[in-house]
Parts: sequence; C-alpha cells; structure tokens
Amino acid sequence: MEPNNQRTEPLDDATRALMLRRMKTMATGLLLLATVIFIIAHLLEPRFPWVAFVRATAEAAMIGGLADWFAVTALFRHPMGIPIPHTAIVPRHKDRVGRILAGFLQRHFLSPEVIADKLRSARIARHLADWLVHPENARTVARQAAVAISAGARATQTEAVQDMIEHAVARKVRNTPVAPLLGRALTVVVEDDRHQELFDEAMRLIGRAVRDNRQFVRDRIDRETPWWVPEQIDEKLTEKIVDSIDRTVQDVHNDPDHPMRERFDVALKNFIERLQTDERAIAKAEAMKQDFLNDEVMRNLGGAIWQDINEALARVAEREEGAGMDAITRALVAFGRAVQEDEALMAKVDKWVVDVASQLVDRYRDEIGALVTDTVAKWDPQATSQRIELAVGRDLQFIRINGTLVGGLAGLIIYTLSRLF
Repeated sequence: MEPNNQRTEPLDDATRALMLRRMKTMATGLLLLATVIFIIAHLLEPRFPWVAFVRATAEAAMIGGLADWFAVTALFRHPMGIPIPHTAIVPRHKDRVGRILAGFLQRHFLSPEVIADKLRSARIARHLADWLVHPENARTVARQAAVAISAGARATQTEAVQDMIEHAVARKVRNTPVAPLLGRALTVVVEDDRHQELFDEAMRLIGRAVRDNRQFVRDRIDRETPWWVPEQIDEKLTEKIVDSIDRTVQDVHNDPDHPMRERFDVALKNFIERLQTDERAIAKAEAMKQDFLNDEVMRNLGGAIWQDINEALARVAEREEGAGMDAITRALVAFGRAVQEDEALMAKVDKWVVDVASQLVDRYRDEIGALVTDTVAKWDPQATSQRIELAVGRDLQFIRINGTLVGGLAGLIIYTLSRLF
C-alpha cells in the first residue's frame, strides 16, 4: 500500500493527530486480524491439514507486523515503556537530528547554485514588470515604500542624524575655499552683464530707502548743523539731499553709459580679482566663513533639514493621493514598462536578483543552519518526538501495514516451498 500524498494544503496539529490515530488503528487492527487467523488456523490444522498454509501465512504476517511495529515505535519512544537499548531514537538524539537537518538544508537547499538555478527559471524581472505596470500595484508599492521610509526616519535618532548632517555640511564648506568660488560665480554674472541689472536694482533700493526715511535724514541734519541755523534751512537741505539722490538714481537708470556704471564695473572686476588672487581678501573671506560655521544658526541647520525631510516623508506616507505619491507611482510604472520592452534590461535585473540572492545565501547559510540547530536543541525531547511523529507518523504506519502483508506473503511462499521440496 502507498501513502496518499495528494494533499497539498497544510494541516493543523489536531487534524494530523486524528489521521495518525486512524492509521495506527488500521495497522494494529491488521496485526490483530493476523493473530486471530493464526489462532483459529492453529486449532483447525489437526482436522484440516490444508489449513497449515493459512496458519503459516498468518504466523509470518504476525511476525512482520510485530517487527515493523517495534521498529516504528522505537523511533519515538520505548516500546511498551521498556528501556530497550537503541529505542526512543528521536528524543534521545534530537540534537544530532537537528545538526543533520541543518546540514542537509545547507547543502541541498541553501546552496548558491540551487538558488541561482531556481531564480533564473522563475524570470522574476518579467513577472515583476508585468505586475508593476498596473498603476494600482505601483501605487501600493509607492505607498508601502513611503510608509516604511517614513517609519524608519521617525525611528532614527534625531540627534545622530542632525550631527551627521551638520558635520557633512560643515566639512564640505570648510574644505571649499569660499573666496575663489565666489569670484568665479561673480565672473559668470559679469560676463552676461547681469551685474548691471543688479546695480539698477541696488540704486532703486537706495532711492526708495532715502525717500522712505526722509524724516530720519531731516533729524540727522538737524543734529549735525549748529543751533543757530534756522529750521527752514535744515528743511531745505533735507529736500536738496533727497531730491539729489533721487535724480541721481533716475539718471543712472536711464543712462546705460552713466559714469557710475563704469566705476561700478571697475570696482566689481577689481573685487573679483582680489577674491581670486589677494591673500588678505581670501583670508578675510575664510574668517567670515568660519564665523558663519560657528554661528548658532549653522549648528541648528542639521536639525532643521532633518525635520523638513521627516515632515515631507510623513505627508507623502499619510496621503493616498498627491503630487509626491503620483510622481513615485508614475516612476514605478515607467520602470515596469522599460523592463518589459528591454530584454537586455530584463536580463540585467534577473542577474542582479540572482547575484544578490546568491551572495546572501552564501553569506548567511551557516547562520541559518545554526539557527535550525539551536532551535532544535532548545526543544523539549518529548515535544520534539511528538512534532516529528505528527509530521511523518501517519506515513510510517504504512510500514507496519506493508510489513504485515508482505510478511504473510513471504511466509506463505516459504511454507509452500518447504512442502514441495
């Protein structure tokens, strides 16, 4: 008889225990049947000589069934509670069983070659691309990724990240000479004549500032002039100064060739050259940069940046819709389509998956094997025996059944041959 291996759904322990009891009952019942037949045949044999064939068959079936019962029972416990040597094998040697199981798993399942062959035949890139091109699937991936990244960011110690950002920014700024960099930037501005636009804007700001602060100019003139100067003259001076500045601003704005523009050009070019060649100007710029790095605002910059990143990630993770989530979704869909349409890219993705999986298996299979060994070592011996018996005990009962039937058939053949010869 052959065990039924057609069931594919996992069974719970209660169902396995029920099936094991049924198979034990069947195997024991067959042994008892052989015993009853043997007794009856032994009693009838003196009156009916041909019953000897039945008696021999039943006798051999009994012997085969008892031997296989002993063998199966000895795996999990002492037969009839008698501590016979080399019985209760599983509970006595469970640690060795764990080591053997771990070694078997490492050699035959957690082999880089086995994993690589399986992944190549699976064509993961094709399946992933086919699944990812559906926007609902891409959105699911985008949301889960956003939630995971946001949770990871929240779990990260703010102080450590803040220090890392501060040190990274500060180190980059310290290692970059600021004066030559500023000089090169201003050179680009000058080459496009954009500095004249800045000059116009600066002049407008000066004119507006003077007009908006007329009273301040008036008060200043009043403090600087002698007491005996009449107030009317102070007022006239104020008007004269404000109007003169305003007219100068207008003249500069309306005249592209105004002398002040030329003087600004010369001054700016000299400043650019000093930033790039003058050691004192460079040293002064570096000193200002150092003061900036030591400022409290700079020390809080890392925390502000990390807080902004956290808030942005949280907003993306909390919203099902939105520009951020839509952008990630579109990117994932586009990636899926690109993989679908590019066999070379698909091969690269498959190779990357195979390489990563093989490296992980090769690196961690010893740890996985150790996990199996340590886990089995912590199990209670009796509980381990019960778990294994529930897993394979039902199939082992077929050994008892087959032993009874095959033993009976062998006994019949042997008895028949002994009578013939």
